[in-house]
Amino acid sequence: MIDLIKLEEGLKYLRLDETYELVKLKQSLGSISDESLELIYEICNIEIASKSNRASQTMIKTSNFPHHKTLDEFDFTFQPGISEGKIKALTDLKFVDNHENIIFIGSPGVGKTHLATSIGLATSSKRISTYFIKCSQLLTNLKEAFEENRLDDRLKHYCKYKVLIIDEVGFLPINELESKILFQLIDKRYEKKSTIFTSNLTFDKWHTLFGQEELANAIIDRIVHHSHLFNISGDSYRLKDKLDDAQNRAN
Repeated sequence: MIDLIKLEEGLKYLRLDETYELVKLKQSLGSISDESLELIYEICNIEIASKSNRASQTMIKTSNFPHHKTLDEFDFTFQPGISEGKIKALTDLKFVDNHENIIFIGSPGVGKTHLATSIGLATSSKRISTYFIKCSQLLTNLKEAFEENRLDDRLKHYCKYKVLIIDEVGFLPINELESKILFQLIDKRYEKKSTIFTSNLTFDKWHTLFGQEELANAIIDRIVHHSHLFNISGDSYRLKDKLDDAQNRAN
């Protein structure tokens, strides 16, 4: 039995209102068979799925990811210190609804960017606005906007994303102006949107990064307050790949 309410919703979603009115009229007159209704219903579902998939792919393309590696491609056995269950639980995307942050801290090469990007792929595939950017590039963009008296507009741009991934916080030095501008962005997103951070510095070293202890505390407080924090202390994947390549050549 065809659910006419779902059929109506589907045709309206596809902006085929007149088609639905025609189907409803023919059904009331008894001039359309159940087989025809089932065929229309099936075609409608196929078109909805196709449209949804195209929208997801467009969202992924505009999210600026450095790669499209998923969690299934992450070798959790190489990083036993990371809870696979806790990481994969984040893909239920409740952290987005709760406006929670995710923080990955660890040495270069341990998989921070892979994990952050994989979660970002999960959000963007559900058509949740997501954007990936290196911290150095983000600060360059914001500083240029500040110098051109359009900082507010640029901050609004980065605040519009439900999920913003800021990669490699602390990889390069941050001056006083950049610290204050970054604080403004974090403060505007605080308890309103979700931000994913990756950093090679533990929080006790962020005071050196931002120069002013009070400012560093304010930034850390807003980042950590509602968050999922992962400290990764394993070996570098890049080193692992080099060793694997060397072993393969030796064999």
